[in-house]
Amino acid sequence: YSYPPPAQAYHVSHQSYSTPPPSSTSSTPYSSNYGYNYSNPFPPGTDPEIIRSFQMVDRDNSGFIDDSELQNALSFGYHRFSLSTVRLLIFLFKNPSERPLRIRPSEFAALWSCLGQWRGIYERFDRDRCGIDVDELRDALYSLGYAVPPSVLQLLISRYDGGNGRKAHLNFDSFVECGMVIKGLTEKFKEKDKRYTGSATITYEDFMSMVLPYLVTYN
Repeated sequence: YSYPPPAQAYHVSHQSYSTPPPSSTSSTPYSSNYGYNYSNPFPPGTDPEIIRSFQMVDRDNSGFIDDSELQNALSFGYHRFSLSTVRLLIFLFKNPSERPLRIRPSEFAALWSCLGQWRGIYERFDRDRCGIDVDELRDALYSLGYAVPPSVLQLLISRYDGGNGRKAHLNFDSFVECGMVIKGLTEKFKEKDKRYTGSATITYEDFMSMVLPYLVTYN
């Protein structure tokens, strides 16, 4: 297994925002504009549509949204995401110190922007517009700097073939789930592979701690 060093690889960022810059006429933060009093508001310049999406599903005005609320928000902006994908996204974007499976406004903005980047990649590599197949998944992941072995790709995509032996085609949320698993586990592995050799020695505890979060969040 190999992957390019960081200088040669492009990774979808959890922290970058593709939203428009703040308006020069705006004089108040979005949290005030929309009636919220969050301790951790949306980042300056967040697209108002993102804020409205959060407000729409945060019915108790708590300043947090959970998995079902995020699923509803994504259904308005993209399509019906499965709860397994939604829970994985919350796990990846939420504050690590936050015990419940929920996210704040700033984390929602980062998640939404990241999905916009994944959408661009999906549309670029879904050449026949029938969903991403294993070859297109390989090419998409390679464009992000992940040279995933064929055996791993087959194992990954087999989750979505329905058990009928037919060639699987990933819809957008399944593609995001696959991409996030590969990205997350690769980044965790690279923490142990300091010299980027493609190999590392890890303890059993480290291995289980690395892999299990990507499994339990599906349930």
